[in-house]
Amino acid sequence: MSPIPRRSLLKAAAVAGAAAQFSWVPGARDAEAAPRADSADDGAVTLDWLEDGGLGAAPGSTVGVPWPKGAHRPGRTFALTDADGKAVPVQSWPIAYWPDGSLKWTAHAMSSGSGKLTLSAGDAAAPDKKVTVDQSGGTIDVSTGAIAVKIGKNGSTIIKSVTRGSAEIARNGRLVLVRQPETEDEDQGTVRTERFDGAIGEVTVEQDGPVRAVVRIDGKHRKGGRSWLPFSIRLYFYAGADSFRMVHTITYDGTQEPGRASGDFIRGLGVRFSVPMRDESYDRHIRIGGEGTGLLREAVKGITGLRRDPGAAVQAAQYAGQKLPDPSTWDQRVTTRLQYIPEWGDYTLSQLSADGFTLRKRTKKGYGWIGAGGGRRASGFGYVGGASGGFSFGLRDFWEKYPAQLDIRDAHTDAAEVTLWLWSPEAQPMDLRFYHDGMGQDTYAKQLEGLNITYEDYEPEFGTPYGIARTSELLFWANDSTPSAETLAQQVAAVRVLPQLAAPPKQLIKAGVFGPGLYSEPDRSTPAKAKIEDHLDFLFTYYKEQVEQRRWYGFWDYGDFMHTYDTVRHQWRYDIGGYAWDNSELSPDIWLWFAYIRSGRADIFRFAEALTRHTGEVDVYHIGQWAGLGTRHGVQHYADSAKQQRIANTTYRRYYYFLTADERVGDLMHANVDSDETFLVLDPQRKVRTDPYTPDRHALSIGFGTDWSGLVSAWLTEWERKGPKWEKAKARVLSTMEGIAAQPNGFVQGSGLYDLDTGTFAVASAPAVSVSHLSAVFGLNELCAELIDLVDMPKFDQAYFDYCRYFNATKAEQKARYGSDFGTLLLFQGHSRLDAYAAVQTGDAALAKRAWTKFYNSDGYTEASPWKTEPLSGPVALVAGGEAAWVSSNDTALYGLAAIENLALLGDRMP
Repeated sequence: MSPIPRRSLLKAAAVAGAAAQFSWVPGARDAEAAPRADSADDGAVTLDWLEDGGLGAAPGSTVGVPWPKGAHRPGRTFALTDADGKAVPVQSWPIAYWPDGSLKWTAHAMSSGSGKLTLSAGDAAAPDKKVTVDQSGGTIDVSTGAIAVKIGKNGSTIIKSVTRGSAEIARNGRLVLVRQPETEDEDQGTVRTERFDGAIGEVTVEQDGPVRAVVRIDGKHRKGGRSWLPFSIRLYFYAGADSFRMVHTITYDGTQEPGRASGDFIRGLGVRFSVPMRDESYDRHIRIGGEGTGLLREAVKGITGLRRDPGAAVQAAQYAGQKLPDPSTWDQRVTTRLQYIPEWGDYTLSQLSADGFTLRKRTKKGYGWIGAGGGRRASGFGYVGGASGGFSFGLRDFWEKYPAQLDIRDAHTDAAEVTLWLWSPEAQPMDLRFYHDGMGQDTYAKQLEGLNITYEDYEPEFGTPYGIARTSELLFWANDSTPSAETLAQQVAAVRVLPQLAAPPKQLIKAGVFGPGLYSEPDRSTPAKAKIEDHLDFLFTYYKEQVEQRRWYGFWDYGDFMHTYDTVRHQWRYDIGGYAWDNSELSPDIWLWFAYIRSGRADIFRFAEALTRHTGEVDVYHIGQWAGLGTRHGVQHYADSAKQQRIANTTYRRYYYFLTADERVGDLMHANVDSDETFLVLDPQRKVRTDPYTPDRHALSIGFGTDWSGLVSAWLTEWERKGPKWEKAKARVLSTMEGIAAQPNGFVQGSGLYDLDTGTFAVASAPAVSVSHLSAVFGLNELCAELIDLVDMPKFDQAYFDYCRYFNATKAEQKARYGSDFGTLLLFQGHSRLDAYAAVQTGDAALAKRAWTKFYNSDGYTEASPWKTEPLSGPVALVAGGEAAWVSSNDTALYGLAAIENLALLGDRMP
């Protein structure tokens, strides 16, 4: 399917394959290390690492820190110190502002320091070895003070060279894509493949030091006259680091049609480097990560285990990766026969499932492979080099996002070749075809009947992967010699869990970000509170364990979980329409991020991080006719025909972005600024409308719930970040708030006619009552709590408080207020958090009481729910484990958010 150009932003995205073609980093031009600071208006913040071990072998870390309104004015500089009071170099820049212009969020990058660090207003220490960026020549030259990297500006070589001192450690870094034009089931057909190379389209320096530099490269994979599969690469460099990080994004723009064997099937997708090999073959070393910090530790020409012993010290030195003494000092029975010892030049580790990897090697191309071991879950780490220097490399989430692979080739020659395969060429080709033939659903009436049996909203040609994306993270080290076992273990650990510095929950609560008052630190001071905290812990632990038990892994799937459980099959409904992958339904993203920001728990952060990386990329279209829309829950992440704002909702990305200043997630949020134009392309209500409707640029029907909450979150974020379109975004935030407030029935009116050019809602001439149980459960409450705090607009406040007050009211109360009741509604427990919020805002004690009544005694989970799992084993289940058949992801997200918000807002008024 070809993209339909609608505006310059989407046209640019189609070229770049990223959420936005042009590069923009908030505050990049303001990033400084050591200008004078004025006096502090707010106290210092203690930052700590999510996991033990600090920075370890990672190149650096960047953290977002929030500040209360008015605490710091623009231009404020910050200093960082360690536990001993020693200055730690830091680079700081703003990433969000309060409406009064003061700093709301700042980002801070550091490449040294251990243990807890203290951030405060002051003069930042400059690093001994600064990151520098030189763009003046034919390449972009980055120096960390430890290594130098030349980045290409055009052609197919992304990284021309990586040097340490005078030694070139790696060169010719490039992207590789293997396309298989046809796939057949079983043993039919002939397998043919063709290779495409990444071709640079544009290179942008987003930051240039002194502590952190970021270079972005956009382009497509090319062979001959065809260019496809857009990529966006970011390279991260930190002062003094001997390593760098790569964030690699691809956007699928190929063709795969259901029922057809021909198409654009990806057989392999990878990043490849050449590594100069200068040492003697017995001083060349191979290291490949196995389970945990386990390693295959070998030399290209091994001198251990031979029939003749060169000497214990020589053998120990080779195993340790140290340069061997001159062979003339060895036992000559070995020295004179070195030419008869094989040189092993090729190694491959394949992780084709989440449960097994195999490792093999051979002497060189054309000769047989020898098994070299295997295991369950490889770390995704490797090294090739020698005593004079070598290259370490790693792919994050290696086994979680299988099929993955590591290749080392030609290590016995002057130049080895390393490939990190994000999609292993030994796996089946990437098959993204829609999974059924439509079963005759060729009219809206039939499709609605299908919805009524499988809960799948099918429509021909809508189940397309065209425009979905996936981001991967890689790390590379330029070593001056083969690292010790201890150093290698640190590098492995950085690949498996990238160190992340974090601000504590107290600071987020104090700053009043993400909806002031909506979350508080866990509190077990009373039995009632402790019981709810236990329930929250149970639900998170259960989902974490279900990911493992059900093997919710894979390149496109990792990070998401299932929607509904099949109690008869003892299995989640992975193959039943809208009951399969969850795709952010009812805001589990917000539940998990709220669970993290109130607790600071690393395991919750990592779970939410994987979910955000998935839902923001795979469940949303980034190019093509539906760019800016997401896909409703289904058997495949893109299968359902409901392409809507509620899944592309910027609210779900805000937490990870502001906590980490991640540029890729920033791209995704910025790309949504103009997503109101998607309502011209696709009417989300097309199958159920009873009156004629043709999308009109000046009168688009947009709902005040799931539609508007998605749009306004993007506008608010652009305004806060002072992005390129922040003034337009601010105007739309304010005008649409005014438009909703002016409706005869406010939010209860349900929807309004929106003018794309003016960004305003027409005020309806007559009151209407149109309330859905879904309207407020895609982040509306959390977003309105932020807006009400940020914008002084009493009429909007009252309109929202009324909605909160009457959703859970009796039908008689609804009718008395609006002239008719709201009809049949659901999700009362989830809406109890609206009661709680309005109760605190208005001081209504009766509403506060009702909040707890609806939380404990309506729908969803209750105290009478089992709150435990039951054991599962054969023959009723595929693998042994546990089940909580009463759990559903909708109820989990709603209970989780209601529990967290009700405790924070009304924890002192529990029954």
